[in-house]
Amino acid sequence: MDKGIEKFLTAPSQSIPGQAGFDRLVGGAGLAGSVLDERLARGLGRRTHVVDTTMFWSPTGGGVRRYLQTKHAWLARQPGWTHTIAVPIDRSTRADANESITALPALPMPGSGGYRLPLRRRAIAERLCGLAPDVIEAGDPFVVAWAAVDAARRSNAVAVAFCHSNVEMMARLFAGRRLANAAGRAMRAYARRVYGRFDRVFAPSECMRGHLLDWGVDQVACQPLGVDTSAFHPARASTAWRIRMGYTDTSRVLVYAGRFAPEKHLDVLAAAVDRLGPPYTLLAIGAGPRPPSGERVRVLPFLDGTEELATALASADAFVHAGDQETFGLSVLEAMACGTPVVARSAEGLAELVDDTVGLGVPSGRAEAYAEAISALFAGGLEAKQRAARARAEAHAWDRVLPLLLAHYRSLLQGPATVDAQANLRAAAAMALR
Repeated sequence: MDKGIEKFLTAPSQSIPGQAGFDRLVGGAGLAGSVLDERLARGLGRRTHVVDTTMFWSPTGGGVRRYLQTKHAWLARQPGWTHTIAVPIDRSTRADANESITALPALPMPGSGGYRLPLRRRAIAERLCGLAPDVIEAGDPFVVAWAAVDAARRSNAVAVAFCHSNVEMMARLFAGRRLANAAGRAMRAYARRVYGRFDRVFAPSECMRGHLLDWGVDQVACQPLGVDTSAFHPARASTAWRIRMGYTDTSRVLVYAGRFAPEKHLDVLAAAVDRLGPPYTLLAIGAGPRPPSGERVRVLPFLDGTEELATALASADAFVHAGDQETFGLSVLEAMACGTPVVARSAEGLAELVDDTVGLGVPSGRAEAYAEAISALFAGGLEAKQRAARARAEAHAWDRVLPLLLAHYRSLLQGPATVDAQANLRAAAAMALR
């Protein structure tokens, strides 16, 4: 692989590269991408097949599902590429009939919000091999990841992993205070062992990339997630929606959208709204085992339609998030695309998305700290933060970040490049690195 593009793809980056260099590097209408895609297709005798597989798939949503659905639709428009999602779904209740989805064998997980548990490594590997993949991307580090590596080796495919969760922090949380350190050490060693078998590991934030490197994982690259800036737009704001929901012009509607899980600390948000009192109210949209409750809390079920969700996000006054384990914060970015300011914990991936230009970061996980930040947000005025939130989200549009992912795939697939291809790639990397 060309050293210039390799340096760019694996180096730390605080932002997506400048548009001119970006277009030249990742393809778009540029020479590097189109030439490589053509040569890859000729070499394979068919379109390059990417298979995404993960246990993080639920009929009630989640950031991983939205990433895969968006990626599937985007790759369908890219010449020379084809895409399959292989996840544990219940065939009898399948709601994904219009998507290219392969079902993996798995058992239901009661109380999980619809997630299923894949246990049969060999059977999953055989299912993945049968898809004839050129690239397999694993979206979790558990049984599916081991099966993905097995299938990649047997199929002579590229194996990449996307680290959507900080497994060390998850282990510490669920082990409890007494066993947290031991559980954290064990999970770091496990992550190093499983991720070390992949050709490249993607982290959605620089913070998560740093964790992976600290765990001893090599070949880590920061690959941010994105947002559909057409679907999630300030124009989705609706006075009719607020009236229908029973909110007035003086109501201060704080919205959260996502899983109701322990690590989201929704109880903190409920307590903060209770401390604030009228006219503040919390609207929580989603599903999961730990929904918030309280006098000033309203819960809506998961909204499968993007338009419905975007309307809620754009019509609220602010988005709130108390999670302290987020590797990125996709729902935060979607709210920002709607021009909605954000109050979020200044921790992990959220700290890279939220600052005082687009909202306010909260330095601690205490309810009073959130109440103070929310009050300060409204006291300072919202218009400038609304504009800044939209601008930041536009820099993360899917049409900008997904071509970068294809550049990673190409770099791993091409093998020894020709002299002409090396020159094109070197020039593209040089432009992007300026």
